[in-house]
Amino acid sequence: MSRAVIDAFAAEFRRYRLMSEKAADQLTWDELRVPLDAETNSVAIITKHLGGNLRSRWTEPFTTDGEKPWRNRDAEFVDDFKDRDELNNAWRAGWSALESFMVKVSDADLARTLLIRNEPHTLALALARSCTHAAYHAGQIVQVARVLTARAGREWNTLTIPRGGSAAFNASKGLM
Repeated sequence: MSRAVIDAFAAEFRRYRLMSEKAADQLTWDELRVPLDAETNSVAIITKHLGGNLRSRWTEPFTTDGEKPWRNRDAEFVDDFKDRDELNNAWRAGWSALESFMVKVSDADLARTLLIRNEPHTLALALARSCTHAAYHAGQIVQVARVLTARAGREWNTLTIPRGGSAAFNASKGLM
């Protein structure tokens, strides 16, 4: 059974997860909880929300609606963590639900229907929406972490190709 598309989605999800984690790891516990302004979310809130979303969407998605009755989305935007371990556990619970689901499906399942807020989606559409949602929040996490790292006067550990480093990167890949 083919898994080319499923594996591609899994790889992209993994990329955004690792990027988010590497950015968050550059922050102190206090910095994780700092929003850039009153109308934005801290890294802790973003990770809590994304973890909750993934857990709800990918727990038994073919047999239950993706918006679970036990999910309290509004509470995901309240910073009530006791410590970093509690925050990391909420984050990991979401990713674990997604990863556990992804190993059970193949490309043959992409046309299957599931519900999110009682709206039908193919698995392909649900994965695309979920992956872009994760990418959106990964970008937020990286941006907030970069700003807070700069404010603290610390050097940022680049997560991708560093500025001015494209030629060297391309050369290392045999592209020049």
